Amino acid sequence: MNFDSLFQSFSNIKVAVIGDIMLDSYWWGHVDRISPEAPVPVVALDKRELRIGGAGNVALNTISLGAPTTILSVIGNDEDGKQLTGLLSKNGIDTDYILTVPDRVTTNKTRIMSRNQQMLRLDCEVATDLDETTENALLQQVEQYFKAHQPNVLIFEDYNKGVLTAKIIEKTIALCKQYNVRTAVDPKKKNFLAFKGVDIFKPNLKEVKEGLNLLLEEVNPPVLQKIHAELSHILSHKISLITLSEKGVFYQEGDTSKIIPTHVRNIADVSGAGDTVIAVASLVYATTHQIELAADMANIAGGLVCEEVGTAAIQKEKFLKECNQLLS
Repeated sequence: MNFDSLFQSFSNIKVAVIGDIMLDSYWWGHVDRISPEAPVPVVALDKRELRIGGAGNVALNTISLGAPTTILSVIGNDEDGKQLTGLLSKNGIDTDYILTVPDRVTTNKTRIMSRNQQMLRLDCEVATDLDETTENALLQQVEQYFKAHQPNVLIFEDYNKGVLTAKIIEKTIALCKQYNVRTAVDPKKKNFLAFKGVDIFKPNLKEVKEGLNLLLEEVNPPVLQKIHAELSHILSHKISLITLSEKGVFYQEGDTSKIIPTHVRNIADVSGAGDTVIAVASLVYATTHQIELAADMANIAGGLVCEEVGTAAIQKEKFLKECNQLLS
């Protein structure tokens, strides 16, 4: 594989991401004492930082690799929503198809950090499902986007915050089939088995255990192949791509399957690694139609972002260098 040419070709792939977008706030400080009011550390604030989270982080990864990317989602009519859309636009992500509604709150996860460690997280959110009016409005946005831009791949990124309802999932998959758009999904527990007929289904092992109500003592090829068969029976999807934490990733397409082991890393933070894996796998598969290559590259990318503290997008040049070193 000529990885230089592959990376250049990413600019020809139009990516859509639909799901729960959120603002990741980081409050960095240092601790010198314990509070006299309660047995808790006092964090002296040094700086504040805003990052793109959730489905937005998937979009940030694909845009970082050069693929034109559009986000489809719903946010609140609030300051956090304005800051989030501003960050997305600043990074070159198309925000024209984001709906702003007055009765929702833009999800904001605030992390209190000291010495590169998370001490506390505060979540501000509304996680109820979209109402019918907003569902229909979002589906209208999806179809308008398809008609205007004809994307190559659409990624469902579910964080159980209410954007990906059963109706949104079913109708959007139907539109993807109508407009010949490839589909990939990073599922969560609530709608785990709702993504029927997608191309790539990418849960992690914990989500598989919860979604299929499994008790697994061993993780090996026969066990994972059995899981794929059970998932395929329910979902009729094309490819299973299951992340296995420190054991790597497993993929199966038809009768072909493989566990790809991880590469040795200095792990700082696993936040957002799943976002990077689904982004890279979807983009590479949409470009090459080779799931083994997509899984190999996604495995490398997921490990790379774990070396960063907090949610972070893949760095294109660093990623290219690693692909040339490890896969050529």
